[in-house]
Amino acid sequence: MAGRWGSRDGFGYYGAHGVPGWVALEREMNRQVTGITSPVESERGLAARLRYLTASAAGYAAMERAGISVTRRTLFAWLAAERVPSRQNLRRIDAAYWDLRRRRLAATWKRRLAERGTRIEIHPVDQEQVRRDFPGHARDLTVRRITVRGHRIWDDIIDGWLTGNSELLDAAWDDIIYDLGSEYDSYSYVSSVGFGL
Repeated sequence: MAGRWGSRDGFGYYGAHGVPGWVALEREMNRQVTGITSPVESERGLAARLRYLTASAAGYAAMERAGISVTRRTLFAWLAAERVPSRQNLRRIDAAYWDLRRRRLAATWKRRLAERGTRIEIHPVDQEQVRRDFPGHARDLTVRRITVRGHRIWDDIIDGWLTGNSELLDAAWDDIIYDLGSEYDSYSYVSSVGFGL
């Protein structure tokens, strides 16, 4: 991770609020994963998830990763709404659905972002509560916009996000803010991050 935001006892000592940059990046990526809003417990939500999962080999692989191991007969009964999965299998179906949504978005991101990159908007930490009795510790920070390009960095970001590898995401965040020069440490913690395709 980038530096400790200039405080002798760690981030937040002087009253700034934020999160490590890689955490904000991961949150933004999670926010962009969209899909079925009906709960899996509802008839509509379950049916939509099962149709999505059973429409491709990737969906069956997602169900396997989620620990769903039922007979074809049981699966067909679920699809026909003749039987309702157990509570545990409902959770697994939901997990498999969101896993597949994430993987498909990751593939789209890898294809598009590695080729042309994208602009990342970095919102600095909230300094409203910085202790004013420590002169010089509030910083004049602005929203920064950085264009991030390249297969390696986007592969690392997406792979880190997909696998939950915080070390890979943290290292990628350091690469993103490296070119900020003397302001590098000021953006190791941020309020939020935004980007689009």
